[in-house]
Amino acid sequence: MMALTRRAQGRFVGRPCHAHHMTRELTAADRAVRAILRQQDNLITRPQALAAGLTPDALRHRVRAGRAWTVVLPGVYLAYDGQLTIGQREIAAVLYADRGCVITGRAALRRLGVRVDLTDIVDVLIPETLRRRSSGFVHVTRTTRMPARPLLIEGLRWASPARAVADAARGPLELRQVRALVADAVQRRTCTTAEIAKELREGPKRGSGALRAALAEVADGIRSVAEGELRALIKRFGLPDPMYNPQLFVGEAFLAEPDAWWPDAGVAAEMDSRTYHLSPGAWERDLARDAAMTAQGILVVHVTPARIRSEPAAVARQLWSTYKKGRQRPPLEIRAVPHNRTSRNPA
Repeated sequence: MMALTRRAQGRFVGRPCHAHHMTRELTAADRAVRAILRQQDNLITRPQALAAGLTPDALRHRVRAGRAWTVVLPGVYLAYDGQLTIGQREIAAVLYADRGCVITGRAALRRLGVRVDLTDIVDVLIPETLRRRSSGFVHVTRTTRMPARPLLIEGLRWASPARAVADAARGPLELRQVRALVADAVQRRTCTTAEIAKELREGPKRGSGALRAALAEVADGIRSVAEGELRALIKRFGLPDPMYNPQLFVGEAFLAEPDAWWPDAGVAAEMDSRTYHLSPGAWERDLARDAAMTAQGILVVHVTPARIRSEPAAVARQLWSTYKKGRQRPPLEIRAVPHNRTSRNPA
């Protein structure tokens, strides 16, 4: 039987269970229970406790109000009266659902280093033949598509990044949240758009609309929620489709990488989002980039996410006006390399 690795040893929020047993000799059952708790970060199930030698009465005594153990899920106990850490919550979910389950969704993405909104929910996949239901902070999905080769991290089984993105996107998330998941996972090279698209094709169609839209945005070169909102505005008001995040060159020299670029008009749109301007250095680099583009004759339009949401028609009029102005002059001698070309060498 697979052992679940401890991840929060020594960081107790509450009182360890053995405090009640310091004044008497440890029994064989006590020692067996402690061994399990050491393996499972102070968590244990009812079947494990009984198999270790505790009687039903002894178990009830430990979980009775004010006693040593806390019920965190049906049949799963925390061996002190405190709060679960993130790692303990993940272990508890596996102990509750089934040792063969696979953690997916936002919990898996967080573990894999993708930025996600904070949530206590742990999504797990179990085979269709099992009858376990969701409970507490554990959301159980029965599936005929159990991951064939899940990742094994700290004794737990995790879905691949692409599967985790797809499963999270089919949950109760808004389009902008799905945009953020997809963009961040791809930006960090945790997975590729092709891998997510494969999960989209092979998985349930129900609830996949936001993921389908987000994938289309990323394929266009969108790299953030703010850029996704700019793209949605451009399509909504019928502006010509720009290139997103292309690399601009003057001769062989790299010039800039604007958020949106209309090559036929020499117009660039830049999203001014606080998320990407938290340091003086970043702000100064943006100013230098704008100055370099302006020096080459590029018309730069600055847009904020807040303005897109509060006055989208005004933003669209500004973009249209600047685009038409750019079209009235000869084309600029600037070459654009699409976002999907990773090298800055245009050769």
